[in-house]
Amino acid sequence: MSLKKAGIIIFLVLLIDQISKFYIKTNFALGDEIRVFEWFRILFVENEGMAWGAKIPGEYGKLFLTLFRLLAIVGIGYWLWDSVRKNGSRILITSIALIFAGAFGNIIDSVFYGITFNNSYGQIASFMPEEGGYGTLFHGKVVDMLYFPLWEGNLPDWVPFWGGNYFTFFEPVFNIADSAISIGVILLLLFNKRAFPAEESGGKQSGKKEKASA
Repeated sequence: MSLKKAGIIIFLVLLIDQISKFYIKTNFALGDEIRVFEWFRILFVENEGMAWGAKIPGEYGKLFLTLFRLLAIVGIGYWLWDSVRKNGSRILITSIALIFAGAFGNIIDSVFYGITFNNSYGQIASFMPEEGGYGTLFHGKVVDMLYFPLWEGNLPDWVPFWGGNYFTFFEPVFNIADSAISIGVILLLLFNKRAFPAEESGGKQSGKKEKASA
């Protein structure tokens, strides 16, 4: 698979991701919700930190996280380029391209959204407002909107830890970029042997040599 085809995957994911986030940010106030189905809703939330809403405490926590993401995307980009250079399998390059696109999509939010949008608390945000954005460079919040509460209700008392409590499955709210990352990782896990055929064949050959020498 060529670098050009990987680039097309990255471009399409980024395009869909950023269009969806721009639409949500300029048409929804924070917390607004549309129920498409009972099990699928468009719910506007903003993620200030890492996955699952976790945060790095302190004044420079957000800046550290954004810089870490920038370093990570450089590493993923090199992994993609090196895999193409070594004629890696199609499934491997597709997976890395999806992971790269997803990580890059969320980096755009973290780096630029603080200066390109005003806040969404009780109002619909404006793009490039005259009074300035809600934050500074590298201090943007990631826009999430896809919510799949597949089941909601009180768990039976016999369920360990959560028994008797109200429970929602699946509770996290995510975006297109998150989906791309998850799909890329799942593809690598499910098709590991097809993703890394050279390593597998190399291991078999070395094993045969060891038996022959014995």
